[in-house]
Amino acid sequence: MIPKILVLPGSNRSNSFNAGLAAAASVELARQGADVTRISLIDYPLPIVDEDLKNQSGIPENAMKLGRMIAAQDGVFLCCPEYNSSIPPLLKNMIDWVSLISKDGDRAFKPWAGRYVALGSASNGKFAGIRCLGHVRPVMMNVGAQVISEQCSVGAAATAFDEEGRITDERTQAMLAKACKSLITHCVMMNSR
Repeated sequence: MIPKILVLPGSNRSNSFNAGLAAAASVELARQGADVTRISLIDYPLPIVDEDLKNQSGIPENAMKLGRMIAAQDGVFLCCPEYNSSIPPLLKNMIDWVSLISKDGDRAFKPWAGRYVALGSASNGKFAGIRCLGHVRPVMMNVGAQVISEQCSVGAAATAFDEEGRITDERTQAMLAKACKSLITHCVMMNSR
């Protein structure tokens, strides 16, 4: 069984460190045998979560597209920037909109429910974005995702990737490989039940 894994950076910034991590994670996941889809949230613009807007217009179409994409995967690798030691608004807004989906047409539909999620972060700061992951983890668990224990934090991110997009530090690359392996293993076990 080949697990399907979505890789998603939580930043739209040009030359984003977390887009770099998403690229490195995509390569590593594919190397380990996963069927990888990598997207950018810039292709799925969303308004700020607003219950009045939801009640008037329903779930935005881009949130539905993301929800269907997430639900079609066995797992998701989230690459999380750190803003003021916490979750950036772009990522949190996407998570929240997708969590508000309760049906697709006439069928019940909760995209995050039961989905395995791995977390990674990349930052130029000395904490490598790790403080953000401590905030993302309970949010993801609250929306029904199964967050794996292994995670990857890339410090000194401005110089952490080589010209091919690989992580140059062996310890950090090993951390990424371990997180990818765990995510794949959990997805395969889920599908073999």
